[in-house]
Amino acid sequence: MSDVGLQNYFSIENFRRIRAPLLDIRSPSEFLQGHWPGAINLPLFNDEERATVGKTYKKQGRLQAILLGLEITIPKIERFKDFLENLNEANSENSEEDENKNCLRLYCWRGGMRSASIGWVANILNLKPIILTGGYKSYRKWVLAQFQKEWPLRLLGGKTGTGKTDLLLSMKQKGINIIDLEGLANHRGSSFGGLGLPLQPSTEHYENLIAENLDVCNINPENQIWLEAESSNLGCCRIPHELFKQMKQAPIVEINRSKEERISQLVKVYAIQSKKDLKAATTRISRRLGPQRTELALNAINNEEWEQVCEALLDYYDKCYEYELSKSAQRKAIDISGLESDSAAIKLLTEGLID
Repeated sequence: MSDVGLQNYFSIENFRRIRAPLLDIRSPSEFLQGHWPGAINLPLFNDEERATVGKTYKKQGRLQAILLGLEITIPKIERFKDFLENLNEANSENSEEDENKNCLRLYCWRGGMRSASIGWVANILNLKPIILTGGYKSYRKWVLAQFQKEWPLRLLGGKTGTGKTDLLLSMKQKGINIIDLEGLANHRGSSFGGLGLPLQPSTEHYENLIAENLDVCNINPENQIWLEAESSNLGCCRIPHELFKQMKQAPIVEINRSKEERISQLVKVYAIQSKKDLKAATTRISRRLGPQRTELALNAINNEEWEQVCEALLDYYDKCYEYELSKSAQRKAIDISGLESDSAAIKLLTEGLID
């Protein structure tokens, strides 16, 4: 028991190298706002308790805040103990020969008392707790630093319905570095982009997800990283400013498909959505569509005339796309009409559009 209470603090660089379960000790609302992707939330305090301890610290000082924290935490120790024991058991089964067997990574906001408290319990259970120096605050510094780096970005452009996301995912299967910005945001980018998809992450957590994907791509730093050409916002998620600046300067490959194929693709995606949601999305852009196109689209939705809905909307979205694409100085085009995404990826490779 002589080592109980001793804590191992690792810098962000060393902390990232360890492969072990990752616990976020912060409150549920802090976790929801943004966290290290893959972390498990084991809050020492709930949101109300955290606020109470914080107020006590400001009004009565550190000692009284610690005493209140202990009063809140001690009844929870058994629950923490059971959770950590189960985690330890699962970790042992999966890493019998691993040098990090029984390790447990922890972080709170600044790597302070919340992490140390759970680390103390973990030590009692003969786990090897590792605490992130600086906590989540240091992780966020690492995230933002990723967007300051120069990345070998390439963009995949194409009008609505050309299947850019499907093509990106096929490229990934062939070993190409890609980042699916829409997939990470749970949004396809238009007024209709969130229909049928899960709730979006916060912009902060979206940044965390993108940074982790960039880090994966950094394993092969000389290889191109392909992203879909996007506007700066995907629903409520905003692409990091410094990364978006690089995207605007990146070479772009434009994929083209026949209008019939595009309409068919859009019908598959959106005809299954509720009429109420489709009409709400149409109404949101009514000022840009104009009264005639808006009325045409709304009537077609009511009558389930899906091709006509797409026709009414594509004219607007195509003009927006052409305007944005005209700003790109490095632009190549390729026709993939009639090709499934896998065949289209092969065509890009064989024609030398992907290095």
